[in-house]
Amino acid sequence: MNDTYVEVMVARKKNPMLGVGRILMFVLAAICLLIGLFANMIFLLGAVLFGVIAYVVLPRFDIEYEYLYLDKEITVDKIMSKEKRKRVYTVDLNRMEFMARKNSHELDSYKARNLKSYDFTSAEEGAKVYTIVYASADEGTVLVDIEPNEEMLQAIRNVFPRKVIDI
Repeated sequence: MNDTYVEVMVARKKNPMLGVGRILMFVLAAICLLIGLFANMIFLLGAVLFGVIAYVVLPRFDIEYEYLYLDKEITVDKIMSKEKRKRVYTVDLNRMEFMARKNSHELDSYKARNLKSYDFTSAEEGAKVYTIVYASADEGTVLVDIEPNEEMLQAIRNVFPRKVIDI
């Protein structure tokens, strides 16, 4: 068997307000803890709540996407806080209509139809984003945005040379 395997990691652009929010939650937790210890015990519940938000909820917004290309299929995994992995989407490239740069005019008719779209990119300006027009069995035609590297593009181009548009 001659299967091609390519793995690409893309870190999502971080929102600077999340760091500020996390610090604010820790400060509020400390203040509620002090008030709860010396004045009113109900503030201990607030301290626990702010601590959980700062320690569990906010780090989940630190997102990376991993694209795995294997045997004419791209799987997209979402990695949160470099700890938890979740498979979010799978594209069977045999059902792909075509793949083009996000700003390509080939996509104009699809964008005008307001199709369901998925964004698995870094959201950085100047990133080389490609859109896969995909005929999903469940959802109909969907648009999937990814940021493949040259190795992944070449692997897809080798199997589907007429479906990858670099204009």
